[in-house]
Amino acid sequence: MPELPEVETVRRGLAPVMEGAHFARVELRRRDLRWPLPRDFARRLEGRRVEALGRRAKYLLADLSSGDVLLMHLGMSGSFRIGAADAPGIYYHERSKDVAHDHVVFHMSNGAVITFNDPRRFGAMKLVPRATLDHEPLLRALGPEPLGNAFDAASLARACAGKRTSLKAALSDQRVVAGLGNIYVCEALFRARLSPRRRASTIADRAGRPNPRAEALVDAIRAVLTDAIAVGGSSLRDHRRTDGSLGDFQHNFQVYDRAGAPCPVCRGRIMRITQGGRSTFYCPTCQK
Repeated sequence: MPELPEVETVRRGLAPVMEGAHFARVELRRRDLRWPLPRDFARRLEGRRVEALGRRAKYLLADLSSGDVLLMHLGMSGSFRIGAADAPGIYYHERSKDVAHDHVVFHMSNGAVITFNDPRRFGAMKLVPRATLDHEPLLRALGPEPLGNAFDAASLARACAGKRTSLKAALSDQRVVAGLGNIYVCEALFRARLSPRRRASTIADRAGRPNPRAEALVDAIRAVLTDAIAVGGSSLRDHRRTDGSLGDFQHNFQVYDRAGAPCPVCRGRIMRITQGGRSTFYCPTCQK
């Protein structure tokens, strides 16, 4: 499933053709994705201007002139493709040529054609009134944005204080920090030289104040996300940028999916373990 860098990459690709443009026509090729689309979905979009395109965790949020927010999630295999009305398919990537999986098409007033392709249909779209967005069930329990001002060593330490769960599990919890998933948790823990097996509470003192481990971890999380966004995220299976090209961060993995390979720091062996049903990759020598 795409994590924060992949979703932010998509946002940056869509923003130039969506912001300031109107939905001239909305084409629904099926009535449901992960959940049924609202019955009046196309009508509530058509004629509305996109004021801004933002992101919250792994969700894209399009602020509309109507006062609604179009909430979009890529799911496991969703991708957006941008073409032009007078040259349809010009940006098609080979994987996206199966039009049977083109489920929603936005025809924008500036001539852009934005197609949502989702073979596995775990993606989602929903219209939420801006006034009630803070109470939206999909968003209200999310923790702070890891690249935002509200996320620092103090906030992370407070969230982890007293937790008996592993540090890997805590960072994967969207209530602790929003947008992280398996890849970037593994990579951030390696950069911070902290074991994924370590108890989460050990980054805080008894009063819940941050210690040097919390400081190192916040720095590592910010750095790995920034580096990943700069190269378009990671393309392991389904992620594509809006022009159809691949992300490149998978070429920079230091531990993720590198079980048995030499550690780039100590030359020991990267290990793979299972935590919470997911694979964890780490260096047992460097990460304590």
